[in-house]
Amino acid sequence: MAAVFLVTLYEYSPLFYIALVSVCFLVTSALVLGWFGLGVPVILRNSEETESSTRVLKKRMRQVKNPFGLEIPNPATASVTRGVALTPDCLEDCVLTCYWGCNVQKLHEALQKHVYCFRIKTPQALEDALYNEYLYKQQHFIKKNDKAEKYCQLPEDAQVVDFGPVPRARYPLVALLTLADEEDREIYDIIAMVAVIHLPDESYRLSCRILYQYLLLAQGQYHDLKQLFMSANSPAPSSSDTFPGESSTDRGLLEKAGLAGDEPELQEENSKDCVVCQNGPVNWVLLPCRHTCLCDGCIKYFQQCPMCRQFVQESFPLCSKKEQDENESTHV
Repeated sequence: MAAVFLVTLYEYSPLFYIALVSVCFLVTSALVLGWFGLGVPVILRNSEETESSTRVLKKRMRQVKNPFGLEIPNPATASVTRGVALTPDCLEDCVLTCYWGCNVQKLHEALQKHVYCFRIKTPQALEDALYNEYLYKQQHFIKKNDKAEKYCQLPEDAQVVDFGPVPRARYPLVALLTLADEEDREIYDIIAMVAVIHLPDESYRLSCRILYQYLLLAQGQYHDLKQLFMSANSPAPSSSDTFPGESSTDRGLLEKAGLAGDEPELQEENSKDCVVCQNGPVNWVLLPCRHTCLCDGCIKYFQQCPMCRQFVQESFPLCSKKEQDENESTHV
């Protein structure tokens, strides 16, 4: 049937016949060669070896130095009645201010005010934004590189043994770190850090932990710090390693309160090598899943995370090629 049609078309108009055959040939060639792609044709390539035609967007990053650090050295012994020990680790002289029973709504309104109205550079600025909606305040002066424990506890006359049932109107403890020297606020992009800390009490016995950490920038933005999911040279940390004393009951309480974060999948590999080629060092963070599992050579082949199969919207490197070379030369 096709042959009869072509012969009839040729007899009617040879030029139109030649043009139609040429167009069909070009379209077929384009499909076979992968839209004029060079190298091995698409039909002969392994799908896993084919470089993604749609590149994943590389997130534009700006490197900043965070002068603040805060940890809970003994979370198993912390509670509302016994208090909590905090270990700051700051690059400059800082002020640690702890607010007990801080109003949840007022705190988030204060973070929005940092963006739109005024900058929270000092404890007084946060208190003004909170409208003093907290129960008790403690303050410690932190010397540069001082890692000594600072103990925070409610006074006995406060007579607070719990903060009510979930969902709560107040956070048990909010820790604010600010730069003590006004000149340092002009040097650093990050001018304050807010840490929301949960402490167990009589009505809610979930173990002590840092629920949220917010970095406040001088330009008016604030960022929520989130954990990256990556393998390490030691066995993958379990839930009890991440939060000492945490059990399945704790996880259920977190989910009930809406505070449970995304649980990382169990890592099958215990090295810092790329999970695909097992050769290059892991360097790329995939968003939004936050899995850190690909090297510089393999990142261009994936539109989906090889760990969880979630589509990758953006990605960014942990360090540049120059920094990698410097680290390798230092190691050697």
